[in-house]
Amino acid sequence: MVNGRLRIGGCDVHDLAGSHGTPLFVYDEAHLRARCAEARAAFGDDSVVYATKAFLCTAMARLAHEEGLLLDVATGGELFVALTAGVPADRCVMHGNNKSLTELREAITVGVRHIVVDSFDELDRIESLVAGGLAAPRVQLRITPGVYVHTHEYVSTGQNDSKFGFNLANGDAQRAIDRARASRAMQLVGIHCHIGSNVFETANFTKAAEVMVKFSNTCKLPELTLGGGLGVAYLNDEHAPSITEWANALRAATTGLAAGTKVFVEPGRSIVASAAITLYEVGTVKEIPNVRTYVSVDGGMSDNPRPVLYGSGYEAFVPSRCEGDRTRAVRLVGKHCESGDVLISEGVLPADVRVGDVIATPVTGAYGHSMGSNYNKVPRPAVVFVGNGAARVVVRRETYDDLVRNDVTDSV
Repeated sequence: MVNGRLRIGGCDVHDLAGSHGTPLFVYDEAHLRARCAEARAAFGDDSVVYATKAFLCTAMARLAHEEGLLLDVATGGELFVALTAGVPADRCVMHGNNKSLTELREAITVGVRHIVVDSFDELDRIESLVAGGLAAPRVQLRITPGVYVHTHEYVSTGQNDSKFGFNLANGDAQRAIDRARASRAMQLVGIHCHIGSNVFETANFTKAAEVMVKFSNTCKLPELTLGGGLGVAYLNDEHAPSITEWANALRAATTGLAAGTKVFVEPGRSIVASAAITLYEVGTVKEIPNVRTYVSVDGGMSDNPRPVLYGSGYEAFVPSRCEGDRTRAVRLVGKHCESGDVLISEGVLPADVRVGDVIATPVTGAYGHSMGSNYNKVPRPAVVFVGNGAARVVVRRETYDDLVRNDVTDSV
């Protein structure tokens, strides 16, 4: 911070908005690399698989690969982006609860490291592809361990009632193991679980790990993936475990694992969330006496749908006046035609917040860009990486032309 103005990566944040427009995602490249390095140090080389769904573009795929992480891709589109970035296919892991025949064919053909199989139907598809001449892929089976976690129900995935994986409690997991082991169409190398997203309690991970260790030892397979889902602090009064603390908890929970079993993890949010802020420009300050003050910005649910989807909370501040007290209670809202287009329901900003101010919301590096939309035909924001006093655009801002690029006009 210099003279009350926020700087990230040596760049004045307010000036970035002037140079690149708003809304704008700003990522601190050094922060991204530091989180990757922490994960590698905590879990070991070739044990960390970055969950690209949190934030993916070619620059991010390349950065994660450069830092020694494998990449978790859940669709053919995510795989295409990783390969386009120059990530070798054998450094990618293919996920997804409903992989199409085409996606499986693509993954097997290019030679991904392994496929995380999610259903009996997927086993059928793999067998049909191999019968058609493709090489037998390496596979892990996703297991639903029956562990409930304290997070939003939409991102809780490890309970028995889940669209993901083979249920351990009802015997599906063992039936899947037996079938995959007997099949000549695949090489069964391990099992996998993922209990949810934005999980704050290491005890939840410990419980799932203990269940999976017991099952892994029974199966006698060489690999075990314990997923990701480590939460991050979005609000001033929140606290989340560090990647290192998460690793220590999992290490303690896997002491009984059969010797020689390779353990993988799949962090996403904890790698990228706190590396970024989103910048907006205030367009309207509407004070309704004895009700509330609405501050409207030029983005909203199209660049950050998490508050609408999950009721997620964020902080906000004016980066050109960081030292000013935030004393004005406001509701920070977007420009979309929805009353629910709320970024911060009960927020505070400087008392003198005004039209034209640049507003920053921190910890927006995960599930903003990746879940963004063109609702109301709003072009998607640009993404910049900053470091050493310079900013580089890694995703350009969409234009109006982009909004109609895929439209088909009937010829007369």
